[in-house]
Amino acid sequence: MKLTRIWLSSFLISTALLGFSNPVKPIKSFQSHYENVLGTSFDLKVFTTSEIKADIATDIALNEIDRLSAISSSYDPNSELSLWLKTQQTPIKLSKDLYTLFELFDSWKQKTKGALNPSIALAIESWKDAQKSGMLPSANELSAMAFEMQQAQWVLDPVNQTATHIGSLPLVFNTFVKSYIIDKAATKALQETGVQGLVLNIGGDVVVKGSQPELIGVATSKQIADNEVPAIQISIENKAIATSGNYKRGFLVNNKWYSHILDPRTAAPAQQIQNATVVANDATTAGALATAFNILSLDESITLASAIPGVAFMITDVKGEVRYNSAWKALVKPAELAKVTTPNQKTWNENYEVLINLELAKFEGRSHRPFVAIWVENDKQETQRTLALWFNKPRWLPDLKEWFRKNNARYRETPGADITTISSATRPAGNYVIKWDGKNDAGQFVSQGTYTIIIEVAREHGTYQIIKQTVECKKKEAKFALEANTEVASASVEYKKAS
Repeated sequence: MKLTRIWLSSFLISTALLGFSNPVKPIKSFQSHYENVLGTSFDLKVFTTSEIKADIATDIALNEIDRLSAISSSYDPNSELSLWLKTQQTPIKLSKDLYTLFELFDSWKQKTKGALNPSIALAIESWKDAQKSGMLPSANELSAMAFEMQQAQWVLDPVNQTATHIGSLPLVFNTFVKSYIIDKAATKALQETGVQGLVLNIGGDVVVKGSQPELIGVATSKQIADNEVPAIQISIENKAIATSGNYKRGFLVNNKWYSHILDPRTAAPAQQIQNATVVANDATTAGALATAFNILSLDESITLASAIPGVAFMITDVKGEVRYNSAWKALVKPAELAKVTTPNQKTWNENYEVLINLELAKFEGRSHRPFVAIWVENDKQETQRTLALWFNKPRWLPDLKEWFRKNNARYRETPGADITTISSATRPAGNYVIKWDGKNDAGQFVSQGTYTIIIEVAREHGTYQIIKQTVECKKKEAKFALEANTEVASASVEYKKAS
């Protein structure tokens, strides 16, 4: 026995010296991007040791989203919620998740003094009609709708886990339901795969799970472009963040913009707040409060936040004044200072910018976001700035043929930081805004002159497309509608005064 132990010890020492020990694999970041998940974009960042584990975590998260959407969707006529809505005055046994959502709506309706209410579907339909007809709802119509929406629509039985439909109004389960779903999806993916951490971002609502802290950029109503460096960055770990505001979606009636966030107590659009961002211990709380803070008065929001442990918030009112609590201040990280260029007569006019609006083609159900490169070239076909580069696995980057041929060497020298996670108001699926401020990749202003905007799109098992538009960037504003193709539903390039 003693000789055996000596031999085993010698073998282990020898193999270690010869390099046969099992090395610890480094933890890497793996990215996945989809469109039309819960009606918006899906971005998942997984921290683990292998691509296989990351792919498994992605599949688990997406399957959980599908399962919960099939339960709670107000738009799917075959969802459990939709089937329940067809019943009347009969106790219906509900799944655990749907019953939980009913309970949450009751709880948040009480906490927010009626500011969160699924009966808001009635007012939403009225404002959609107003957008089509160009006629605003009258004061009497708004008052009547507000009264109707305050009436109870269900009765819950906690013992038997049933809900009885007693009302007749349409209901929409949104507000915090998306947040509830992504929290459950992230938790399931983490628990069932054993990955070290993940960051799930669906349309601007973000959940951070595991041991990896994440730096989150916070978009405001002044930052409409998806490639802008956020002025505010916070670091969170094992928390969730949600942003709600009126700058991405709304109702356009007689050329006047109205927020899509409606107050159930008045049936009118919320008007006092530009946007609100909330960090909480769970995504449901973050999502519920972010929406409620757009409806409640500032004092009501501050009081509500102080009653819930772990809540940090930043609220911007219509005048642009910002309020936040001490918990928020503790999360904020110093933003990087922008590089400054000394102006001269030939330098880019700092009062102008180029905006690129891009709408990717929509397909039935969810789909992988295609690889996309958007960059700027001068009249010598030299790259001045790469504005957007979207891909998930570096080995497929050569599929962006022209960008790769011209810029790969520079990219390999300085591949850049990881993709920034942004919390923002929810965007429609496939819609992006990209801005060029006239600076090159070194952060210096270029000269006034003629430049070409190039949009290159490559889809796995799909098509390859490239669009080019020449723009004279001097003093005269100009806008160009670009020709659509298989991968790009619509696009435009505009040289304009900076907003």
